[in-house]
Amino acid sequence: MSTEDQSTPPRTRAEARAAREAAEQELAAQDAPAQDAPALAPAATERTVPAIPEAPADDVFIPALAVPVTDPESRTAEPVSASEQREPSDASERPTAPKDRRFLYTLLAVVGILVVVAGGLSAVSLTQGPRLSQVQVDPSEAIEVSGSRVILTANQSLQEIDEAQVTVEPAAPFTIDAAGRSIGVRFTVPLDDATKYTVRVADVTGTGGGPTSELATSFTTPATEIFLLNRTDEDDSIFRADLSGDGVPVFTHPRINDFRATATNLVVAVEDNDGSRILVMNRDGKNVRELTLPGDGYVSSVQVSDRGGLVGYIYTDREISEDSGRASVLVTQSLSGGDEPQIVQVGEEEASIAEWQFVPDSAAVLFIDFAGTLSLDDRAGDAGAQNMGIAMHLLGVSRGTYTAIIEHIDGSIVELNLADGSQTPLAASDPDYGPATTVTPYPGGTLRHVVSRDESGLPTGQAIIRVDDDGVATPLLEVAAGSAILQACASPSGQYAAVTVAPDLIENAYDDLLVSLPKTLQTHLLDLRSGEEMPVLTGFDISWCRMAPGFF
Repeated sequence: MSTEDQSTPPRTRAEARAAREAAEQELAAQDAPAQDAPALAPAATERTVPAIPEAPADDVFIPALAVPVTDPESRTAEPVSASEQREPSDASERPTAPKDRRFLYTLLAVVGILVVVAGGLSAVSLTQGPRLSQVQVDPSEAIEVSGSRVILTANQSLQEIDEAQVTVEPAAPFTIDAAGRSIGVRFTVPLDDATKYTVRVADVTGTGGGPTSELATSFTTPATEIFLLNRTDEDDSIFRADLSGDGVPVFTHPRINDFRATATNLVVAVEDNDGSRILVMNRDGKNVRELTLPGDGYVSSVQVSDRGGLVGYIYTDREISEDSGRASVLVTQSLSGGDEPQIVQVGEEEASIAEWQFVPDSAAVLFIDFAGTLSLDDRAGDAGAQNMGIAMHLLGVSRGTYTAIIEHIDGSIVELNLADGSQTPLAASDPDYGPATTVTPYPGGTLRHVVSRDESGLPTGQAIIRVDDDGVATPLLEVAAGSAILQACASPSGQYAAVTVAPDLIENAYDDLLVSLPKTLQTHLLDLRSGEEMPVLTGFDISWCRMAPGFF
């Protein structure tokens, strides 16, 4: 038994080893067993650690770390502190944080979704063919002028498109212009108002091949509006109205001689004490500006060219004599007023003009001078007037065909091709209502003004006859003797007709303007598709007409 006091505090392992080593050295020196330390003998032979008194239940023993443990066997058994278990010494050995793993999973999920979507789109493109991605169209412009377009854009470049692949419902003449992803459908004549149009392009194939598809779009044109001139003893007014006759005045002046309407402007010729003036304004009568005339004089036969952006008119100086002044010269100038008025010349001389018209969809003018020479002059170029032969009257110029209808000195009426000068006799109608006083072309046919006479040659009645392209004639409007038809015009698409009538000429006094007309004038509207007569409006010079009315 040990003689040490049991109350002595327990030693550390290092202290125990040091004690054992001291004991062994002492025993070896004495070459005899120690008598006073029997408890140490087992420790020297079995290398055991002295018993450690049991600590109370609420007491925790933590070995001292002040002296490092060098015994290999005891090193493996040495406990590790809690702080060393929680924090590795090398930052690279720390486990990945949970938020890093979440970011990785999210990134992988996004990549997977993109792969699936790309694969799906590829599959759709391989099974559906080209699809429509964009459409451009201006329905308001389409009912006003020729040459409006619908542009269909696909989602990929297309193989060549043939005109036979395109259909328009209801039918309307057109041409196509396709390149890349776009297909342009150009209407060669204006479209009907208040009508739904559908454009289809069949058997469309991408440049890389694959299945075909159909590209289709629909649009509805707006209801048309018209402008009428109404003269009174006080003021003259230009009215904007619908086809039922409901309208509002947009411009008022004491003396309005003539006016024309474009898609964006009104061009109005007014008179005052010093002569004529030409005013250009918005269609609502606002933003009025005045154009510069060639001098102080008078203006008549005002016309406009939408495509050329020009206004044209017949001009006469206020003061003329046998050797000075200009009489009935044809003048053109920009609607913007940004240029000086240009007088049309034949050869190198300013010619006096009897009749003239703008060629639709161009800046060219076709005119007959007082010598009877028919000439064509493109005001957008510098070639000058081109001689087209001799003519008595210029009856009209067709939209979209570059063809004029003229009357020769012998009374024959022909269709003149303005491109090559060839002529074709105007076909008689079926039934034949006799020679026409005026012939007004429109898309799909002509409006012909005929006068019936008795044996002595006195008029017994007048009528407007519609003659379609096949020659089939249908009477539209008739007036009895004593009244007169002054003018017949068709709407831009040929959907409607307007006939200006002067009723009861004996009692109908004339006004005192430069172009003098009966004070009471009526405009009869007719539906050319159905033949039905529409409301009769008070006023004249409807904006569908290319020039003011007059007696022939």
